[in-house]
Amino acid sequence: MTEQTIFLNARLADGALVDLTVTDGRFSAITPAAGRTQATTTATIDLGGQLVVPGFVEGHIHLDTSFYGDAWRPHIPCTDGFDVRERVAFQAQNLAAAAPMAERAKSQLELCIGNGSLAMRSHVMVDGSVGLKHLETILAVREAYRDLIDIQLVAFPQSGILSSPGTPELLDEALRLGCDLIGGLDPASFDRDVWGHLDVVFGLAHKHGVGVDIHLHDGGSLGLFQIEEIAHRTKALGMAGHVAVSHAYALGDIPADALNKAGAMLATAGVSIMTNAPGNHAFPPVAALRQAGVTVFGGSDNIRDSWWPYGDGDMLSRANLIGYRSGFYEDRELAAAFDVVTYAGAKALRLEGYGIAVGAAADFVAMRAEHVPEAVVAVPRERTVHRRGRLVAQDGKMAG
Repeated sequence: MTEQTIFLNARLADGALVDLTVTDGRFSAITPAAGRTQATTTATIDLGGQLVVPGFVEGHIHLDTSFYGDAWRPHIPCTDGFDVRERVAFQAQNLAAAAPMAERAKSQLELCIGNGSLAMRSHVMVDGSVGLKHLETILAVREAYRDLIDIQLVAFPQSGILSSPGTPELLDEALRLGCDLIGGLDPASFDRDVWGHLDVVFGLAHKHGVGVDIHLHDGGSLGLFQIEEIAHRTKALGMAGHVAVSHAYALGDIPADALNKAGAMLATAGVSIMTNAPGNHAFPPVAALRQAGVTVFGGSDNIRDSWWPYGDGDMLSRANLIGYRSGFYEDRELAAAFDVVTYAGAKALRLEGYGIAVGAAADFVAMRAEHVPEAVVAVPRERTVHRRGRLVAQDGKMAG
C-alpha cells in the first residue's frame, strides 16, 4: 500500500517556500507552496516556514568506546604531551569498568539521531587486544537501529596492525563479518613501518572490495609523507573516492606551498579528509583544501571517552565549531561549514539518494532558521528529524 505525506511550507536552503511530497519514504514532488486550504485525503504536516535540510552526516565516531550515558569518567592526562599509545592504555583501563557496550552505543546513537544525524561512519576496535568482541556487539546494535540510521563500520586497529599479533587476520575476518571499510592508525609512529602497515590495509581493501579510512595523527613532514603515500596508492589502485584520511593533523602545520601541493595531490587522487576541528591540535585548513577540490567532511570523533570529555553528538554544532576555528564569517563560508557535515559528508561516504530532491530518500531535519548561515551560527535546538518521511526525533529526543 502506498504511503504518502505532504509537508507544507518548507523553506529550502535557497529561500524558496515549497511543499514536499513524500511517497513510500522518498521525495516524489517538490512544488511551490500552494497555501493549501482545500481538503485532501493525503496526510499533511505544516512546517510553517521552517528551514528544511538533509539529515546530517556523522562522518567519524566511535560507538564502542564512548561513555555517554554511563558514569562520568574523569579525563586522565598524558604524562608528556599527546601520546596515542598512552591514550590507548587509558582507554583499556576505562573500558574494563564501563557499562555494557551495547547500552553505551545505543545511548550515543540516540544522541546523534536526536540531533539530526541519519547517516554515520563508526570506527570499531578490531585488533589483538580485543579480537572481534567489539565488532560483534556493534554489528548487533547496527541491525537494531537499521530503520533509524544508516551506519558504515570501519574495522579499526586501535592497537596497531604489525605491532599487535594476529591483527591482520582479525581485520580480514571483520570485513567478512560485515565491516564496510578497513582502517589504519599512524603507520609510521605506531607500527613504525609505513609500507608494511599500508600493504595490509590496501591489500585487504582490494581483497574485499571495500573502502579505506585511516587515522593519521602524525604531524609535520612525517605526517605529510604518509598522506603522500596513501594518495599514491589510492591513485595507483584506482580507488578514487573510496579512501579517506581522518584527522590529518599534518595538513594544518605545514607551509602554504606544501599545503597547496598536498591539496592538488589529494584532489587528483580522490582522497577525502575528515576533521572534527580538535581544540588543541592543528587541523586541516578546510577552505584551502576545498578550493583545491578536496572533499572535506566532518565528524564528532570521540564523545565523552578516554580521549577527551567533550562531544554533543550534534553535527550542526560541529559545523559551528569548524566554522569558528576556521575563521569563517561570510555567508558563503558558513555555508561551506554546513556543507562539510551534509553534502560533502554524503560524498565521502558515497551515500546514494542524499539531499532534498525528487527521488532522494526523505531523510531531513526541520528547524527555526531563516537560512543555512543562521542555522550554523545559532544552532537552533528545536528541531524535528524525519527518516524516510516519518518523525523519529524532536528537540533532541527520540520520538516514540
